[in-house]
Amino acid sequence: MELFGKMGSLPATLLFLFLIVSSHFSPSIGGDILTPGQPLSDGQELISAGERCALGFFSPVNTSNRYVGIWYKVSSDTIVWVANRQHPISERNGSLSIAANGTLIITDQNSKPIWSSGSSGLASPVAQLLDDANFIVKEAKGDGNIVPGSFAWQSSDHPTDTLLPGMKFGWNLTSGLNRNITSWASPSDPAPGPYTMFLDLHGDPQIILLEDSNQRWRVGPWNGQRFSGIPDIMRYKVFILDFVINNDEVFYMYNTTSMSIIARLTVDYTGQVQRLVWLNDSQMWSVYLSEPKDICDYVSQCGAYGVCNPDDSPVCTCLQGFKPRSPENWDLREGKDGCVRMTELDCRNGTDGFVTIEETKLPDTSRSTVDRSIGLDECRASCLRNCSCTAYASANINGTGCIIWTTELTDIRVYTFGGQDLYVRLAAADLGLESDHSHSRTIAGIVVGSVAGILLLSSVGICVWMKRRRTVSLGAIPFASHRNNEYKDGKDWDLPLFDLGTIIAATDNFSIENKLGKGGFGPVYKGMLGEEQEIAVKRLSKTSTQGADEFMNEVMLIAKLQHRNLVRLLGCCTQGEERMLVYEYMPNKSLDAFIFDKDKGVLLDWQTRFNIIEGIAQGLLYLHRDSRLRIIHRDLKASNILLDKDMNPKISDFGLARIFREDETALNTRRVVGTYGYMSPEYAMDGVFSVKSDVFSFGVLVLEIISGKKNRGISISEYEGNLLAHAWSLWMHGNGFELVDKSISNSISMVEALNSIKVGLLCVQECPKDRPTMSSVVLMLSSKNASLTDPKHPGFFPTRASSTTESSKSKTNSASINELSVTIVEGR
Repeated sequence: MELFGKMGSLPATLLFLFLIVSSHFSPSIGGDILTPGQPLSDGQELISAGERCALGFFSPVNTSNRYVGIWYKVSSDTIVWVANRQHPISERNGSLSIAANGTLIITDQNSKPIWSSGSSGLASPVAQLLDDANFIVKEAKGDGNIVPGSFAWQSSDHPTDTLLPGMKFGWNLTSGLNRNITSWASPSDPAPGPYTMFLDLHGDPQIILLEDSNQRWRVGPWNGQRFSGIPDIMRYKVFILDFVINNDEVFYMYNTTSMSIIARLTVDYTGQVQRLVWLNDSQMWSVYLSEPKDICDYVSQCGAYGVCNPDDSPVCTCLQGFKPRSPENWDLREGKDGCVRMTELDCRNGTDGFVTIEETKLPDTSRSTVDRSIGLDECRASCLRNCSCTAYASANINGTGCIIWTTELTDIRVYTFGGQDLYVRLAAADLGLESDHSHSRTIAGIVVGSVAGILLLSSVGICVWMKRRRTVSLGAIPFASHRNNEYKDGKDWDLPLFDLGTIIAATDNFSIENKLGKGGFGPVYKGMLGEEQEIAVKRLSKTSTQGADEFMNEVMLIAKLQHRNLVRLLGCCTQGEERMLVYEYMPNKSLDAFIFDKDKGVLLDWQTRFNIIEGIAQGLLYLHRDSRLRIIHRDLKASNILLDKDMNPKISDFGLARIFREDETALNTRRVVGTYGYMSPEYAMDGVFSVKSDVFSFGVLVLEIISGKKNRGISISEYEGNLLAHAWSLWMHGNGFELVDKSISNSISMVEALNSIKVGLLCVQECPKDRPTMSSVVLMLSSKNASLTDPKHPGFFPTRASSTTESSKSKTNSASINELSVTIVEGR
């Protein structure tokens, strides 16, 4: 009141000047609307009605150039739209105005126009900033209200690097408008960068990410629920996805399930496509999804008729009925030459057939044809009638619609879940072959230690008819050879056998209600023996096959090993053509189903995660030191750690394990097996494995459990590399606690967490002799006040962060003479 009292005594002229100056430096021009004759000056803002968004002038980091942009009020440094991205203003004297005909104009410090929206031909135009961050130009009523109806111009039709909820991404076929998004050139320059994501209308429409003019990532066609190349999106319930195809428009759009959720999809200057959501509690953007996430996401890594599987090593294999075009390059792990048919098709005599490739990202559809009016059976018949047809698939994941390929199949990859069935045409001579590629499956809710070798239950002579449960001695089973042959002669390991009637009764005749899923070797069913014993039954498909070594390895080891943190095989059933393995049932699935799932991850608080880490350590210590046989697991990973009803961990999958004699410290193999990302450097590169190889895998697991991130396929903007490199970088800068999964930060013990991170880093040190033994690990985990040595840098550090370095690393790896293979089944 005193201020107004004093102002009241000022001369009128002085008061008028005071009001003019105050208006000039006001951060807002009085709301969300811009009208002719009232420009927006640098330093002023438009604020949307709900105060959700703002529009004004800004400068990116490390530059004084000025641009007009839009941002969310919660994060003013995150720009979601830029008007004059190619025409910066060098001084803070620019302005934005709307002309009498509805044209938006930006002028520089010399009042020179540097950007305009184009004429809208309106009589009484106004521009308004909406709460969805859309800046629109419309006709105004005489009372100042906005006239309902279509906009004459809107910023959402001209996106920059960001797609927001409610924005259309794609084509208006009537006007020819193409809405795509292009990265910034750099964090300090919003000019168009090298990465552009657009909707390709050729064939079955699909989204493609370009690097300059080259395809970098193909999102795949729409399958009725999502795009074929992003199966992860359906695991999250935050987004509502929509795809529209009609005579007027073809576009993609997403929304959030709640208006309170602030989200954006962006192509950043490094070429990563990220979905982000704003976390109010931590006042930061959280990366929901990031693509490309692994080498198989990059376009056509394995060439024509090649299949990419990031969990295999090497990642490229040929489709069934095909062989490498260049065996020499294939041996060097360069698969981009692709594959060629073993036998040419014989359309004239009608003997061709199809092989089903499950869980795929459908091949490039740009040269495919689509008929959305027919079903899968008609699609198959149509393909057979067309001698040029190479494959077919459903256009929609529900089995309707038809996609037909008449050219080479390129850019095929497989997933552990969420992919689609692809039906590849083969000559009759190739239909009976086993596919050159196998891919992992994660079957929910069961323990399958290893399904390797199930088919050979019949070939090793243990198929017998039983009407009640019996036991057979494996020592009496003949087989040609085994890598652990010192244990095969004269040794009796009891293998329980169940008769077929018992299994049929337990699974309600393999009812669909009891089906838990389907893996690479057949379906898996839940069952009940009696009133209390829950079981998981893996029923082998007739076309599956595996090696005798892996099967015998699994059976012998599980029969000999007993520990609360190891999986338990209950027996098998082999009757007639049936071949089944029976395991204890695990209601909480595998560890990876929790720690890598944003929603389920919150169910594992810190104490539960720490108990899991300790349990795995105890199980591994038993294998290395305390069991009657000294075991090297060789495939320790999150999907091979299974959780019982109390979340106790159990190590599974012993098909690749090796038995060590007491006098052996390390072995060398020409057949490297395991999963890339968990294999130690000396094993992956030189085939040398020991107990320290398992210790390395355990260290990876520890860091994954704590962070909730995979060692492979992550994208961390602050540090380029895999999880090990990221954890090491944080630790070296004294920021180790930042590694902890944000979803458990409220329940965590900082002392335990930092101690566990340090133990993990000690386990993944590059040199095997530097890594602790599992007995030391167990002590370090239980001794929270122990003084631990400082870890040295981890193996595979630094690692690849782009397709270029990926290729380089593959070539480096190929210098090894070892034959590489990988665990190919992850049944659960």
